[in-house]
Amino acid sequence: MKLLIASDIHGSAHYCAQLMAQIEAENPDQVLLLGDLLYHGPRNALPEEYDCPKAYDMLNGIKERIVAVRGNCDSEVDQMVLEFPIMADYALLEADGVVLYATHGHLWNEMYLPPMREGTVLLNGHTHVPACTPHGSYVYMNPGSVSIPKGGSRHSYMTLENGVFQWKDLEGTVYQEYHAQQAGPSRP
Repeated sequence: MKLLIASDIHGSAHYCAQLMAQIEAENPDQVLLLGDLLYHGPRNALPEEYDCPKAYDMLNGIKERIVAVRGNCDSEVDQMVLEFPIMADYALLEADGVVLYATHGHLWNEMYLPPMREGTVLLNGHTHVPACTPHGSYVYMNPGSVSIPKGGSRHSYMTLENGVFQWKDLEGTVYQEYHAQQAGPSRP
């Protein structure tokens, strides 16, 4: 199973289109979206080509492949235009034998852990900064932001296939990798 993981599109039709191109190129079985899909929020500048209707039309075009969680900028009005569920605070998935606790990060995160079993990968967005931090009983991961990267990071997403997580920029170039069985991240 191949999973593509992305977060923080924030209504940017420009970057959503780049993500869609990578989804087509990657051809994942599922797309996991970690929230903040349409609204940019009061702490962020408008992202490039801020156009929520274009962004939600693109996302609705692949609705059957999407699993999504609610971000702090997502609301009931967003759910009215999106044709897939976005209002859950978290999702539990298993892919390639890896248990994933997917959440946006404003409620559950590396500093405020949800109840989860040992060996789980805690996935969240929210900070707009890619991360991979192994802890004793879990691994914390963040794909970064599709449209508004912070901390000098790239516009990015992640994939999971055969137990290997890869962080990629929106051109599909791998810039970090993590093998679920290993002790820490490696950079190609």
